[in-house]
Amino acid sequence: QDLGMESTSLDDVLYRYASFRNLVDPITHDLIISLARYIHCPKPEGDSLGAMEKLCRQLTYHLSPHSQWRRQGIMKRKPQSCLKAVLMGKPQDNTVDLSGIPLTLKDLDRVTSYLQHSSEHIDTVELCFTELTDDMLLQLLPALCVLPHLTTLSLNGNRLTKAILRDLTETLKDPKKFPSVTWIDLGNNVDIFSLPQPFLVSLKRRCPKQGNLPTILEFGEGQVSDLESQDG
Repeated sequence: QDLGMESTSLDDVLYRYASFRNLVDPITHDLIISLARYIHCPKPEGDSLGAMEKLCRQLTYHLSPHSQWRRQGIMKRKPQSCLKAVLMGKPQDNTVDLSGIPLTLKDLDRVTSYLQHSSEHIDTVELCFTELTDDMLLQLLPALCVLPHLTTLSLNGNRLTKAILRDLTETLKDPKKFPSVTWIDLGNNVDIFSLPQPFLVSLKRRCPKQGNLPTILEFGEGQVSDLESQDG
């Protein structure tokens, strides 16, 4: 389901679902497709086993949330001291990184206040694996959607459900909200497997210089090629 697939048949994986475009996590999808090709159509020449091992390592790295945090020693700190440290000064590299810190409803008031006071200096907000629920995100949404320079909002690895997509999609329909956002990461949540077209189209409107987002399929392949030629 995370890959937008309803079958475990390799033929279906390779051919029926290879061009699924509105997935939450297209990177995982592409790695699975590549791995399925190696299993289904092994190449006699070269080190196909080594290539498969490399793909498995990439999948493991991509889907493992804590490896980088452990290297940086973040997992050894007390969550509340981490939160206090982040919310004390200016955003480092214009990023508010609260990844891996379990947040409570009380913490959200402090986070909201920080976002409001530092709004001009924020272009990335990392809220991955913070135990956010739908209600908690709704509480943060008014402060997040008015950040003028916010481009990336990471919400992966939380307790969000597909019900929150309705609120996010409605918010994105207003060009004055999330004016600079180009991507919202919703992977590894409870039951969010694919993204509504209005959600993706709204994101596309905010980054016209990038042409077509790779997660939107609005035309036939020939029309997409023609459009890309015009963009070029």
